[in-house]
Amino acid sequence: MKRFIPIFALTLLCSHGKLMAQSSVGYYPWSSLLTVSTNPKRTLWLDTRFQTNSLFSSLSVDILPMYNFKRTEVVQWYAGGGLRLNPLYRISDSNADLITIDGYSINVGVRIAPIPQNRQIQLALELNPYVKDKFDSGVLKSHFGVIYAFSKKKKKETSQP
Repeated sequence: MKRFIPIFALTLLCSHGKLMAQSSVGYYPWSSLLTVSTNPKRTLWLDTRFQTNSLFSSLSVDILPMYNFKRTEVVQWYAGGGLRLNPLYRISDSNADLITIDGYSINVGVRIAPIPQNRQIQLALELNPYVKDKFDSGVLKSHFGVIYAFSKKKKKETSQP
């Protein structure tokens, strides 16, 4: 995990120009999830989530395609579902698949931009039913977090004398 964070930060910095125009990052502190997504202003977008308080061998990554079904300047309602993968599970179990599927989830959520001066800062609230890969158990999760949505910088108009 200690090696993952610097690599992740370096990737963000290297793709700064492209990323800043079309993505968001966030943190769900009670769920210990770091999230990075493609442009959430589009109708369809992709969200990826990384656990931040986990053993290295049980690090899970959620890949969630999302659909915005209602969006205004202040509120964005969305739903989606996806996979929870564990690309490092093989460290603890040599007989495991190369990439282990831990389970499946459905997400329904809202992002709210409460600050009129800066709509890029958002609060996120989600319900997240999750089932294990063999459908033998499941849990209803809820997530609350803070999101920062990057946007293109507005060009300043120059006046000609």
